[in-house]
Amino acid sequence: MTHQLILYPMVAHIAWVAFLYVFLTIVRAPAVWGVGKSKRETWATVEPRVSANLSNQFEWPLFFHIICVLLIVLGNTDPIQVWLAWIFVVGRLIHSEVQILTNNIRLRGLVFTINFLAVLAMWFFLLI
Repeated sequence: MTHQLILYPMVAHIAWVAFLYVFLTIVRAPAVWGVGKSKRETWATVEPRVSANLSNQFEWPLFFHIICVLLIVLGNTDPIQVWLAWIFVVGRLIHSEVQILTNNIRLRGLVFTINFLAVLAMWFFLLI
């Protein structure tokens, strides 16, 4: 049963990435469709951040999804792994918020470190 619980954080991350694609489309719409100049200027500073954040969702999270699949296939999923997976997902949400809405690189680095360590811990617990 626990191996099925790890699917929920995976699906949550995929849903977040889908949301970011929709959000990026909306942010780019004024420039693409030539909608009002004021709207283009409003979103001009946000668009590169959303785009960069979306790209980030295909870097370190790759190792998250790989470990989740391995845990399911090997039947090694336990409650600690599920909690670490949720820490990773919540951390990704916070990371996106910090990256898109602020210029606070230190905070973004701290949040990334939490995500990074959660996935490393998942790999560590698989190996021991």
